[in-house]
Amino acid sequence: MHSTKRKLIVALAVASSAAMLGSCASIQYKESGQQIILYGSNEVPPVTTSAYGTGTVNISADRRVVATVNALYMTATAAHIHEGAAGSNGPVIVPFTKISDNVFVAPEGAKLTDAQYASYKGGNLYVNVHSAKNPGGEVRAQIVGR
Repeated sequence: MHSTKRKLIVALAVASSAAMLGSCASIQYKESGQQIILYGSNEVPPVTTSAYGTGTVNISADRRVVATVNALYMTATAAHIHEGAAGSNGPVIVPFTKISDNVFVAPEGAKLTDAQYASYKGGNLYVNVHSAKNPGGEVRAQIVGR
């Protein structure tokens, strides 16, 4: 895909994620959220795929999690937040709910433990989206702790 066209598609998908998130999150989350882009090259081990994902992850100081992820050019089966540093895999800590073909959200009331929040602050959480073709994860993005 042409680079400019792909960038436009990513920008539109991110804007769509933010708009969807805005309908189910308070102002404080929208202001503190971070945009993510998920790629197969971030998986461990790396996955060769034309798929990618976009989303917004909001983790507040009271440990609440609000997130929306869109998977593009793949048939997504599941999505989660995992605990693990870049370059390593870790356990699922927030399983997402599938709300349409390739859109997932953190369930209402999702909250990190104190230890998981410390991992978040240290940059040791990531989002990945799974598929039947890549059941261990097809696309991934590390969440930058704030």
